[in-house]
Amino acid sequence: MIQEARIRSNQPLCADTFRMELICDSSEVQPGQFVQVQVPEFFLRRPISIGEKTDDGIVLIYKVVGQGTKKMSEMQDQTINIFGPLGTGFPIEQKDHVVFIGGGVGVPPLYETAKQYLNQGTKVDVVLGFNSKEQAFYIYEFQTLGCSVSVATMDGSLGTKGTVIDAIQEKKISVDFLEACGPLPMLKALQNTYDQGYLSLEARMACGMGACMGCVVKDQEGHALRVCKDGPVFPLGKVVL
Repeated sequence: MIQEARIRSNQPLCADTFRMELICDSSEVQPGQFVQVQVPEFFLRRPISIGEKTDDGIVLIYKVVGQGTKKMSEMQDQTINIFGPLGTGFPIEQKDHVVFIGGGVGVPPLYETAKQYLNQGTKVDVVLGFNSKEQAFYIYEFQTLGCSVSVATMDGSLGTKGTVIDAIQEKKISVDFLEACGPLPMLKALQNTYDQGYLSLEARMACGMGACMGCVVKDQEGHALRVCKDGPVFPLGKVVL
């Protein structure tokens, strides 16, 4: 679905990271999906994870990493063209306990997913990883939902010093089933450590529909999978990382 969404707000959360709330049709949105955003004056759309589904729209959380997202961060009280929702998101399964693990801008798609698990009575632990305290965000928001939240920073300025796995071990969190999104080294470490759950991959995309084959990864049997269409969410262990 292509639609013109109205920007309700577009505010910084922390260093280089912004929260944009859009008024649009969100009736088909599933947790873990994304939209392709058309930034004015730029040809290629930007794939942005959907952080939350609201009563009248969606929330996008994005990091300024280039001229396109810099332009996007300056947009206020105007419309923006979006294409989506796209991709295969996180399935909501019947679980007693789920651990959500997010790193950097991989945190946003976990928020809506955690909310839906909490709504069915699942106990939710959240482990968030950032480079530093200055880059941390959404800790309070997860706590407000009712999640138990642990934080790791690489420089030790907030929470456990080190990686999300260091935080899991320090806090003695039992990980029977996880759902994670974040940088590739983090996902590799999780896939090498645990065996039940789902990973959401980040990849450069062009079309967002699986036609251009620009975001292909391989499964364990060597078959091509498109992150934008078959993913971005895959069962833990399915994709070669």
